[in-house]
Amino acid sequence: MGRSITSVAQAITTVEIVIEKNREYCCNHHNDSIEKENRLENTNQEFYVRTAGTDELKQVGELLVNVYSGLDGFPKEAEQPQYYDMLRNVGDLVKTSNAEILVAVSAGGSIAGAVVYFNDMKNYGSGGSATQEKHTCGFRLLAVDPKRRGRGLGKLLSNACIKKGRKDPQIRQVIIHSTKAMKTAWGMYEKIGFERSQDLDFMQGELPVFGFRLKLE
Repeated sequence: MGRSITSVAQAITTVEIVIEKNREYCCNHHNDSIEKENRLENTNQEFYVRTAGTDELKQVGELLVNVYSGLDGFPKEAEQPQYYDMLRNVGDLVKTSNAEILVAVSAGGSIAGAVVYFNDMKNYGSGGSATQEKHTCGFRLLAVDPKRRGRGLGKLLSNACIKKGRKDPQIRQVIIHSTKAMKTAWGMYEKIGFERSQDLDFMQGELPVFGFRLKLE
């Protein structure tokens, strides 16, 4: 009788292990499917967009500093040290707000560009009136590795943010900002439908910053 009870217990344990493994497989398969679906939605022939991993945030910060410090007509770190500290520690935005950092990644896994997406403008962090906008999402700090420019990465990252906004039924518009030092990005924003909105303009120190809107309705 003792052996029979032991055998039954062992059989039950075996079944439980099999069920748990099947559950883990289904969960992992589901997550993999979501990741593949996101990649297909936000991809071009060379790169795809995904959320940055926590182990990649330092690299993203270094990319932002490298890109913005190299812009002609944009303030250098000595002029706006606090701004560059924010760029370097961009991962803190994920910890302190509802921001999401998206990265454009090559097939080989290298990060070629990044942007910070906000689904609530109260955490957007700009000057001016943008943080008071309701039913609005936005993105900031778009940056593309200088060695990878000309491959549509800025547009790929921008469209990924727009798609996230469209998926939220509460979001009615997207707000962004740019400067005259970012001529390429400025032109790209207008081509994908953004329009200038002077009510969103502000001064970042001595630097004029210009606002744009894209209506989603």
